[in-house]
Amino acid sequence: MLALHSIQSELEAKDKKLSKDQRLYFHSLFPRLHAWFNWFNSTQKGNSPGTFRWHGRNEAATNELNAKTLASGLDDYPRASHPSVGEAHVDLRCWMAAFVGYMHHLAVTLDRRKEAVYYARQFLHLSDPLELDRLHWSPRTETYCDYGNHTKYVKLKTMLNSHSQSQQTVRIVSSKKGPTFRFVHHFGYVNLFPFLMHLLPASSDNLKKILHDLSKPELLWTDFGLRSLAKNDAFYFKWNTQSDPPYWRGPIWINVNFLAVRALHYYRTVKGPYKEMANDLYVKLRNNVVNTVFKEYQRTGYFWENYHPETGRGQGAHPFNGWTSLVLLMMAENY
Repeated sequence: MLALHSIQSELEAKDKKLSKDQRLYFHSLFPRLHAWFNWFNSTQKGNSPGTFRWHGRNEAATNELNAKTLASGLDDYPRASHPSVGEAHVDLRCWMAAFVGYMHHLAVTLDRRKEAVYYARQFLHLSDPLELDRLHWSPRTETYCDYGNHTKYVKLKTMLNSHSQSQQTVRIVSSKKGPTFRFVHHFGYVNLFPFLMHLLPASSDNLKKILHDLSKPELLWTDFGLRSLAKNDAFYFKWNTQSDPPYWRGPIWINVNFLAVRALHYYRTVKGPYKEMANDLYVKLRNNVVNTVFKEYQRTGYFWENYHPETGRGQGAHPFNGWTSLVLLMMAENY
């Protein structure tokens, strides 16, 4: 969706409007995109109005520190400790807001008036910062959060299986109180999505707080890029099972760093009180990410799946020329 929006915007910027062939192409895409949106809007909605949740978390999982959220693409990123239909995922709501924003833009471009009105209404609702705050802003931590049935008192424990007489790892809750429905106070990529999708007003105090948090080394900031989970988080680099190492619990991922650099570029160019703060972070983060990928390419000859937040060393799958190649757009400052 972001790629299509970028392609369309570049074509319009170059020629002022789409050519006949380009309009035909986007006309052919529209029904498919509309169906894609409707699929998300119907299958991934939450129980409460205006909320969304990534479906598919295993409520019966007892051997994982935190049940995975594979549909999100952020597999083992920590969510509510106890999966339930009452969850609300802030990143998915933000993706949906960005989706309807693009669909409205495309419908207007193609003179699809009925669809333009429909998506305008959807965008007005999903981009409302007051509604976003009501659903996902935690006054306690002053961060955007998931909401769900959660306790922080969970850990993996190795126990003897009485039937097989073998060792097995199970998740236990170490608090008698157990989980309750509340904001999920982990801090990492997920909490940034209202900023990443440009949903916050440029004058927002919440934006100021996010920019301030971005610069903290004890949270996400490193000399190599933004780590996926705060260094001071209890799940930082924790294994999910005995055989499942940390994936989105610390490593630096270029796709989300690209979104962060892109968002900083946006907020440094729009009128607002935090332009200078955004610009300073933009220059530093862009340099850090580009240098990390370039130096590792020089050292190894590969683009890597992700990068270690303490050393900057490439790790995981390689060659990984998919989203890691987004570094070229950062170098060209093409967002």
